[in-house]
This record gives sequence, structure tokens and C-alpha cells, in this order.
Amino acid sequence: MSTEPDTHALQDHAPSDPVLPDADAYLARIGAGRPVRADAAALRELHVRHLRSVPFENLSIHLGEDIVLDEKALIGKVVGGRRGGFCYEINTTFAVLLRELGYRVSLLQARVIDEEGRLGIPYDHMALLVETADGERWLADVGFGDHSHYPLAFDERGDQEDPGGCFRVQEAADGDLDVLRDGKPQYRLEPRPRELADFTAGAWYHRTSPDSHFPRSLVCSLLTEDGRVTLSGRKLVTRVDGERVERLLEEERDEEVLGLYRDLFGIVLDALPVAPEGDPETAGPDALDPLSGIPNSDPR
Repeated sequence: MSTEPDTHALQDHAPSDPVLPDADAYLARIGAGRPVRADAAALRELHVRHLRSVPFENLSIHLGEDIVLDEKALIGKVVGGRRGGFCYEINTTFAVLLRELGYRVSLLQARVIDEEGRLGIPYDHMALLVETADGERWLADVGFGDHSHYPLAFDERGDQEDPGGCFRVQEAADGDLDVLRDGKPQYRLEPRPRELADFTAGAWYHRTSPDSHFPRSLVCSLLTEDGRVTLSGRKLVTRVDGERVERLLEEERDEEVLGLYRDLFGIVLDALPVAPEGDPETAGPDALDPLSGIPNSDPR
């Protein structure tokens, strides 16, 4: 059974050996200036800039790279390596940045809800509870693909309009909270604060299990000012002002695909990720398991 979040459990500590020695480098990574105050307006700006700069991607799984839930390692990947990641990675680094800027942040575990209303595994997804300098509480999530562009008011139970849709945070069983988009449940949050190590099993599952879509398909997706761009294997999907265009890239044109990773997502690769065995390189988000952490990454 879940309990209401303890405000004092929100993490705002400043370690003697800082995880983020250069917050300005992270801010430059997302094209943002340092906020004057850790308030809601600054949080909104940081949130949308992060979504437009740091892609949701699972390339490490298909490049043979290890994924370690360690704050310093993840900061090195996202800021130094100019990569993205899945929810455990990019929500963690965003939390580190927000704490450095004066916000109080807790990691929350969530279970993704599929089309039939079934819950995914525990620690299926990570989201963030953020408290501003004014004591306002917000649900931030830069790691769920095509989702809200801005943080959601954590304590608001009515509709919340956002460029990504109409969202609602509503009460669920045992003190949990369901996050809905356009009336459809997205995931169930447990409001008890968690530690990063708690998500290790969920991250391992999504890296290795055949029941997770991550080992079975390639995805790299980024919000843009006028829509979204997604590259899944050799399928490029763009949405501009609501118009969806899909293009299939030729198999022999690896350099073109590498160029798209570089030009559209800022990711420089020496070689293409290896397509999942038995899954054509053209496999894309249309085939993704709804129990993934990114059910809406392919714009419709």
C-alpha cells in the first residue's frame, strides 16, 4: 500500500563530491540559462527544453553498451557524450540538474498501463516529484516519449491542458495515482519516494527481457518545436504541425542513417546499432509493446 509522499523525504542534499560539477554544461546541453529562482516557470522551461534536446533512445542496448544506474555515469553519457536514454537514465540526470538548481526532487516508481488496463512490472517506469522554492509540487517526466511537454501539477485532480494533450492525475487504489492522457491511463504512480538503486531490477528487465520491447526494437525520438521526429531502425517518422510523414531508408545506405542520428538527434555513432535478431531493421514504434515506457513515441 502506498502512502502520501513525505515532503521532507524530497532529496535536496548537496554531496561533498558533486555528481554535477558543472551545471552550466548541462544547461548548455539543453539550451537553457541558469534560472534566477527554482520556481514553476523555470521548471516548465527546463522541462520542455530537455525534451527538445535529449532524445528518448534505447541505442545502448543494441550497441553492446552497459547501462549502469549511477548518477555520475549517466551525467557523463547525457552531457559529456551528448546521448539520450530511457526513463531511468534521463529522468535521473534531470533530477540531478534540478537539485543542483535548488529544486527538491524525489524519484517515483510507476507501472505502465497497457491497452487492456493491465499494469506492467513494478519499477516499470521512473518519474519525478519536484518541489519548487515556493512549495509547489509538480510531476516532471522527460522520459516517457510522446507525453506532456510541461510538468503536471502533482496535487491537481482536474484536467490539465498541455500541448501534448489533456492530462489528469487521479486517485487510484491504495493511495496510488493514475496519470491519464486524453482519458487514457498511461501509468500508475506510487507516491512513495525511492532511491535510484531501487530501479535496478526494472532497468535490467527492460534491457534483457523478451517481454520488453526495448531489446526487440530500436527507437530514438525527440520532441521538436513543431512536432516530433522518431528514427526506428531504418524507419524515419516525422510529425510537423500534426501531419505525419513516414520514410523508409534503403538498407545499403548506412551513412545516411548515421547522418540522421547526428543531424536530427545530435548523436555521433561510429557504427549503426545492431537490429534485433528476427526483427527487421524497419521495425518501428508501430510494433512496440504497449507495456513499454514509451507507448506513444511514434506520433499519430
